[in-house]
Amino acid sequence: DEKNQVLITNAWLQMYWFDVYLSWDQYEYPGVLNLRFPADQIWVPDILLYNSADERFDATFHTNVLVNYSGSCQYIPPGILKSTCYIDVRWFPFDVQKCDLKFGSWTHSGWLIDLQMLEADISNYISNGEWDLVGVPGKRNEMYYECCKEPYPDVTYTITMRRRTLYYGLNLLIPCVLISGLALLVFLLPADSGEKISLGITVLLSLTVFMLLVAEIMPATSDSVPLIAQYFASIMVIVGLSVVVTVLVLQFHHHDPQAGKMPKWVSSFRGMKKPGENIKPLSCKYSYPKHHVSVNRMEMNVLPGHQSSNGNMIYNYIAMEGRCCPQKNDPGSKSGKITCSLPEDTELVQKKGLMDTIPVIVKILEEVQFIAMRFRKQDEGEEICSEWKFAAAVIDRLCLVAFTLFAIICTFTILMSAPNFIEAVSKDFA
Repeated sequence: DEKNQVLITNAWLQMYWFDVYLSWDQYEYPGVLNLRFPADQIWVPDILLYNSADERFDATFHTNVLVNYSGSCQYIPPGILKSTCYIDVRWFPFDVQKCDLKFGSWTHSGWLIDLQMLEADISNYISNGEWDLVGVPGKRNEMYYECCKEPYPDVTYTITMRRRTLYYGLNLLIPCVLISGLALLVFLLPADSGEKISLGITVLLSLTVFMLLVAEIMPATSDSVPLIAQYFASIMVIVGLSVVVTVLVLQFHHHDPQAGKMPKWVSSFRGMKKPGENIKPLSCKYSYPKHHVSVNRMEMNVLPGHQSSNGNMIYNYIAMEGRCCPQKNDPGSKSGKITCSLPEDTELVQKKGLMDTIPVIVKILEEVQFIAMRFRKQDEGEEICSEWKFAAAVIDRLCLVAFTLFAIICTFTILMSAPNFIEAVSKDFA
C-alpha cells in the first residue's frame, strides 16, 4: 500500500530453541519422538515485529509447538504481516524500494535470549505483477538503551523490490510523450484556423489529468518529488509557454494595420526576409514610336494602334471634319506628323466645348485621385499586414524548433537520470 506506506507480507516465522524441561528419554517412552503443544501451554519466546502496522500488533496465527524428545522446540506461526515501510518516490516509476522487517524479543534481553539469524527462505515466493523481488538479506543487530546495560538483539530482514515499469510506461509515460508531441503541433497549425489556443489548452488539461492520476498513486509526502512528476511538470511548462507564444503569434497575425508599422526591433528580431523581397520588378525598356497629330496648331502624341473612339471626352469633342494630310518624312522613319486643317467655325465650336468640359474633367480627376489614394492606402495596409503575418510565421517556426529541442532534452535528461532506467527498460519492455 504505497499510499499509506504499508507493506503487507504473507509469510511465516521459523523459531527454534531448546527447553530442557520438555525433554524425555525415548527408551522409556518408545515410539514417542515428538509432541505438539498449544502455544499458550508452554513457554514461547515473545518474538514480535517491531515495526508492525497491524491493529492487533501481533498478526501471527498461534499454531502448535512441535517438541522433540531432546527438548528441541520448533514454532512456525504463519501470518499476514503489516509493517511500516518508507516509500522513496524520488525515482518513480523506475524506483527500487527497501522495506525492513525488524524482529526481536519484547521483554527479554540478550542475556536471556540470544537471538540468532537464519537466512530468509524465498523458495516459495509467488511473483507479483507490479514488483520484482531482488533479495531479502538479513542482519543481526544489538541495541543498547540508557536504562539497561544488557544488549537487546534484533534480526532485521530488508526486502528489496524493483518496480516493474511496463504498466506505468504504457499508461503514463507514452501518453505523456504523445501529448507533448501534440503540443508542438500548435506551432504548425495555421493561425487562420482559429484552433491554436484550443489545442494548447486541451493538451494542458490532458497533462493535468495525468498529474492527478500520479497524485492518487503516490503518498502525500514532501520529502522528494517523483521523477514522473518532474517530467510532467516540465512538459506542462512547455505547453504553457506554447500557449503564451501562440497568443503572441495570433496578435501579430491579426495585427491592425492602422496601429502603425512594425517596429524596427521586431523586424531585426525575426532576422528573415520574405521570399521575393529583394526581387525588383522588371522594367520595359522598349519605347514605342510616336505619331504627332496637329489639329489647328494642337499636337497630340498617339501610340500606334490607338483608336480615337475609346470613350475619352476630349476625342469625342474633337470633330475631325477637315482633311488630314500626312507630311512627308524620312522613308525609314516609323513616326510621322499628320496635319489636319479645320474650318474656322468648327475650331470655335471645339474650343467652346473644351471650355465647357473643363469642370467635368477636373471633377473626374479629383475622383480618380481619390480612388488612387484609396487603393494606395489599401496596398500599404496589406503590406503592413503581410509583414506582421510573416513575423508571426517566423516566430512559429523558431518556437517549433526551440520547443522540440527542449522537449527532447527534458525527456531524455529526466527519465535517464534514474539509476536503474536502462535495467528497467531492458527487462520490462524487451
